[in-house]
Amino acid sequence: MDKKNILVLFGGVSPEHEISKISADTILRHLSEEKYRIVPVYITKNGKWLLYEGAIDHVKNIALEKFGTPAVLSPDRINRGLLRIVGDKVKTIPIDAVFPVLHGENGEDGTIQGLAALAGLPCVGSGTLAAAACMDKAFTRMIAAHIGLLQTKYLVFDKTVDYKAAATRIRKSLGLPCFIKPASAGSSLGITKALDRATIIEGLELASTICGKIMAERAVSGREIEYGVLGMGDNIKVSLPGEIIHNAEFYDYNAKYNSVSQTIVPAELPPDILTKMQDMAANIFRAVNASGLARVDFFLTDEGKIIFNEINTMPGFTPISLFPAMWEASNISLSELLDILIEIAFKQ
Repeated sequence: MDKKNILVLFGGVSPEHEISKISADTILRHLSEEKYRIVPVYITKNGKWLLYEGAIDHVKNIALEKFGTPAVLSPDRINRGLLRIVGDKVKTIPIDAVFPVLHGENGEDGTIQGLAALAGLPCVGSGTLAAAACMDKAFTRMIAAHIGLLQTKYLVFDKTVDYKAAATRIRKSLGLPCFIKPASAGSSLGITKALDRATIIEGLELASTICGKIMAERAVSGREIEYGVLGMGDNIKVSLPGEIIHNAEFYDYNAKYNSVSQTIVPAELPPDILTKMQDMAANIFRAVNASGLARVDFFLTDEGKIIFNEINTMPGFTPISLFPAMWEASNISLSELLDILIEIAFKQ
């Protein structure tokens, strides 16, 4: 069997650096070494690329800089590969496909996807346009509105806005409580549940430290339901649902990653609601021109309304992440899931 060289990128310059390392640890341990030659490249917090040459097991727990050699991905489409740099010597390591296990800025926002496209390399996940559109929640909302998905009311601001004037507008238009968040960030970083004018202003200030565009949303009371989507074009599968139950004020970074929440997979839903939500997940996946994988999040209100929240084109693969768990419940193991994602990348 002819093994494919798979470049696995992880780490990165975004605030989700540590989550990327945990996701990569999971993926590296479940990629078949019989099918692939794994080429792990760690991107430091300040953006240095290092070909990781230590043991693959448990990359999340070691000082990766000590085991890395400088390397860059060549944009040369003829001699496609990773350039390993030692002093004044450069060696080309052939690459067949890129698996960007990167979350947030410069990872799932179209930048790495564009680099892979420039190099002529298949890339796991969505392409440049879909990745960029889904990273920006305001753009995603416009696309979702176009296909008729119900959403909570929201406002968008530039980070240079007068925060006091914005707070007044938010209170009048959205009411309280409401959520203030960066338009382009993941892992619930930089989100504030605003209960009064002062916390609205605090939320705007916090969100502006992460992103140049800020969203304010009317709060929704309901169950938090998620679905995994796999495929491309007309060949799309949607997983069984997962549900998030948390004891925190809302599902923030701490609730996600520090065990202040629990997940139920599969979530218990009436058959008609389950099917309707699966259809909606597939529809937004197609509408944004996503491919490979995505996680689609909804709220289900007590009145039975289904409210679209967001779509994430590179969901987490941590031990507590819902995306792999939902596919496990749908009879696709993690190793099989990774094979499917790489296969889709080669088909694109």
